[in-house]
Formats: sequence, C-alpha cells, structure tokens
Amino acid sequence: MDKIVNSRRMGRTSEPALPARPTREEAEAAVRTLIRWAGDDPDREGLRATPARVVRAYEEWFAGYSDDPREYLKRTFEETGGYDEVVVLRDIRFESHCEHHMAPMIGRVHIGYLPRNRVVGISKLARLVEVFSRRLQIQEKLTAEIAACLDSVLKPHGVAVVTEAAHQCMTTRGVHKTGVTMVTSRMLGVFRDRAETRQEFLAAIGMRGGLNANGAG
Repeated sequence: MDKIVNSRRMGRTSEPALPARPTREEAEAAVRTLIRWAGDDPDREGLRATPARVVRAYEEWFAGYSDDPREYLKRTFEETGGYDEVVVLRDIRFESHCEHHMAPMIGRVHIGYLPRNRVVGISKLARLVEVFSRRLQIQEKLTAEIAACLDSVLKPHGVAVVTEAAHQCMTTRGVHKTGVTMVTSRMLGVFRDRAETRQEFLAAIGMRGGLNANGAG
C-alpha cells in the first residue's frame, strides 16, 4: 500500500495520475492530529497504538486502489453449451466509504449480463464489486463503474447493475434517519433497450416493475 498508485492502473483513465502516497509515518501522524483535534490525548494508554491501527484498517478498507478490476475479468469461458439467457448474481454484499464524509456505506449489489459468446466465473463478479467498493465512492459512481467495466471487458449483449445500500453519513450524523436504503441502477445494451429483458432481471432480484431503464422507480 505504500507504493505509488496512478489512475491508469486503477482503471480510471480519464482521471489524472495521483501524487506519491504519503509514508506510513506521515499517515499515523495525521491520525494523531485528528485525535488531538477531537479533544483527546493520543499519548494516553488507550490511544497510543490507535494511529497504527487506523492506518492498517485503511489498508484494508481502501485496498481497491491497488487493484485493476479488469484483471479479474480476463479469464472467461466459451464452452457454455449454447447457453444464451441472462446470467444473474444477486446479493453481493459490499462495504465501502462515501467520499463526502468517509463514513461507511454498506449494502449489496445485483449483477446481470446477457453473454455474447463467453462467460466469467461468478467469483470474479464478486471480486469486481470488492475492488470498486474498496475506494472512496458515491453509490451512483460505484454502480456505473461496475457496469462499465463488465461491458468493456466482456462485451456482452447487455449489463444490468442494481445497488442497494445504507449510508452511515445519513444515519449517524446530519438528519439521523435510520432504516433508509438508497437504490441505484445502470442498464446497458438490451437491458436498457428491451423492457422484457430488464423485467426478467428485476424479477430475478425481487424488484419486478421497480425500475425503468434510467433507474427511476
């Protein structure tokens, strides 16, 4: 995690390269500053090891910056026995952090695609969600990135992605509203153009009639 990571390796070619990552010592010092700003003493016994723990946690929470999501989709299979129906993987749990408050957003992603001539292992779809979610995100961007990556690499007849998540920036601060779930979707190809294909996917994930091609209810 201490290596320099640029946006091209992260699959975000439209964004400029990132500057060199701060050292671990600099990151820990920043945590100590935040502890002091919160009003506590980073040198007291219970907080002495906290900066190191926080940095290790960040390494796990934001590990997606070190991975290229396209790599997980490179190995595909063409021996499908003539299968030409929609492939759906639903309820892929994810944990991410919103880029506005760095608060957790926790939910699930449902993915569907209509293969053209090749399929990908289902674990790779879960890995794809994991890579993108382990970055600072907004849910709309997360949904769009997953769909765009699948569409670009697999080149299927269409891709559908629906994301449902609870945002802690809304439940633990601000309006303090619990039990609220945000739903976003991205429909590409036949899922956007054909209502029957879109409804087949939505029925498979238990959302029949819930969204139109633009993701609205």
